[in-house]
Amino acid sequence: MNDLVEEVVALDGREVRLLRPRDSEALLDEEAFEREEFLPYWAELWPSSVALARAVGKRALRGARTLELGCGLGLPSIAAALAGGRVLATDWSVEAVGMTAANAERNGAELETLVCSWTAPQPLLAEAPWDLVLASDVLYERRNAELLLDLLPRLTAEVWLADPGRPPAVRFLEEAARTWEIASTRTPGLANGALHRLRRTAAPSSVRRASAPEPRAQGGPAPGGRGGSHLGPRPRGPQSVGAA
Repeated sequence: MNDLVEEVVALDGREVRLLRPRDSEALLDEEAFEREEFLPYWAELWPSSVALARAVGKRALRGARTLELGCGLGLPSIAAALAGGRVLATDWSVEAVGMTAANAERNGAELETLVCSWTAPQPLLAEAPWDLVLASDVLYERRNAELLLDLLPRLTAEVWLADPGRPPAVRFLEEAARTWEIASTRTPGLANGALHRLRRTAAPSSVRRASAPEPRAQGGPAPGGRGGSHLGPRPRGPQSVGAA
């Protein structure tokens, strides 16, 4: 994968430089799609990823064990690592995990990476409970919502999830509100979406209405989600990425 471009994202007083493929459509593989319904959504820098990274970058994680589901290019994981978290960045795409590792090294962020499917989450569950789980624009299919409703309570008591307003997210939030306290906040760059902070509760809870939107950038991601499909069976052991 040699045809790469650089994206520069401002995070809490510093610039994070990310490499991504110049043309994600050039990565389409009909055979892989037929076999695993794989689409290279990971190769785009989606607004939800930027919004989540900027929110995480303002939090002092102080060694908190942090897991990202569907890391894509790795921006939220890098932000969490730079904020002091002990981070495991995961995706079921081998290419996404490799790009996250390269981007972390470019920015002096120490983290681990893992190729892991949500349908085979044993490596993630073995390390649970996590202090914080991150995810951005992963609710672009109904089946993703169903998987996360089952998986998240087994992983953590706190989730930060950025979503641009995709239809499956509505049902996910409705169902999650039975056992999670959910605070949703409008954020720049997500015209129709929000950053949702979920905390486990003992009794059913309701989703609080999102606060008034802040000034925001125009536009949003095309349908399909930023992290790629996360359903393929490709687990392997964690890989450490150290500061360059």
